[in-house]
Formats: sequence, structure tokens, C-alpha cells
Amino acid sequence: MTLPLILLGLAVLLVGLSLATARRPDEQVPDRDGYFERWSTLHQGYDPRGNAFTNGWLTIAYTIGRPIARRGVLPDLLTIWGVWLAFAVYVAADSGGRWPILAGWLVVASGLVDALDGCVAVLTRRTTKWGYVLDSLTDRVCDVIYLAAIVALGGPLELAILTGIALFLLEYLRARAGNAGMGEIGVVTPGERPTRVALCSPTIHFTGIFPAAAPVLPTLGLAAVGGLSAFSVIQLAIAVRRTLIGEPAS
Repeated sequence: MTLPLILLGLAVLLVGLSLATARRPDEQVPDRDGYFERWSTLHQGYDPRGNAFTNGWLTIAYTIGRPIARRGVLPDLLTIWGVWLAFAVYVAADSGGRWPILAGWLVVASGLVDALDGCVAVLTRRTTKWGYVLDSLTDRVCDVIYLAAIVALGGPLELAILTGIALFLLEYLRARAGNAGMGEIGVVTPGERPTRVALCSPTIHFTGIFPAAAPVLPTLGLAAVGGLSAFSVIQLAIAVRRTLIGEPAS
């Protein structure tokens, strides 16, 4: 009962902080097209309306984030809420029984909140360099918690560690490439974070539905995330090298 009580206590604390620190924006929150224009400006002019997946994902984030932005909830607190949801994923997965079914959906909720904090920051013009760093840091924390939840369901610890190394290498390579002058969008690989979330969620969810399939399902889920991450490291490394030495990427 210790972890659920800690989780509940943190939720009460975050609710209080979210309400106490809320500051309504100084200007009217824009409509969806206005949000896309601001988002595009922050991403080297990339128009999200040209990609069905990006358009749909950002539209969902906007639909949920607009009332939150109007209320004035600070983006950094939404980032912390994403970590809380990831913690809830582990607590539910570790509780056994049918709780992993809920944990699978909490992975989706945590991933969605990861998009909401950026959406609210853009809508309220509260994007900051610190917020960018905090968001990246908490993403890695959530990645580790998701892997820990899969291990709690029977996934091999050694495979989880190798998977974690692969996805951390992917994110580190992208970050260093950005520092070296490569654009933020760069190359979209199969192992991006939305894909990892999309793999971790059903792995956890269906292990709850079919507990007799453990540890097969958790092992397959870890192998899929790790394999895609490792492949993406190679793909991104090739593209980064070509871009930074002036060769056109294919």
C-alpha cells in the first residue's frame, strides 16, 4: 500500500500547486490555425498540416489543451503531471491482477500530457529554454518508468537495460546533432517516442488481459522497442553524418 499512498499524496500536492500557481494568459488563446502557426514558427517553419499524423496529434493536444491554457495552468506543472502519470503506470502494473489493463491506458495518458505541456506553452506564449530542457529530462524519466513497469510484469531485466541504452543513444544522438547545427525536426525514425509509447501501452495492457502470457508479451514488447531504437540509432547516425558534412540525405 505504500506506493499507492505516495501516488495519492503527490496527486493532492500537484492539484494544489496547479491551482495556486495558475496565471491566466495576457492575451486571448488562439484558434487551431493560430496554434499551428505559432508551433510552426518554433519548429523551423515546419507546417504540421502537411502530415496527417502530426496534424491529428497536435489537433488532439489543442482540443484538450485550449481550456487548460485559458485557465492558466503553467506548462512546467503539466510536465510534472506527465511524470506522475508514468509513476501511476508502474504502480498499477506492479499491483498485479487486472491493474495492468489500466496501466496500459495510463501510458497513453502520460504520452498525451507530454504533448499538452508544449501545446499550452505555445498557446500562452510561455515557451522557455528551461521548459524545453525539463520536458526532455522528464521524457527520459518516463521512458525508464515504462520499462520498469514492463519488467514488473515479467519482462527480462537484461533486455530492459539494453532497450534503455538503445533509446537513450537515439535521443542523445539527436540532441548532439541539434547542438552541431542539425535542424530540430531532422529525420523521423521508426523509434521515435510516440512509437515507443504506442508499443509499451499494448504490451502492458494485454499482459493484464492475458496474465498467463507473461513473460512472453513483456519480452516481445521490450524486444520491439529495443530493436526499433537500435535500428533508428543507425538510421539517424547515417543521416546526421550526411547532413553535417554537406551530403544530401536520401
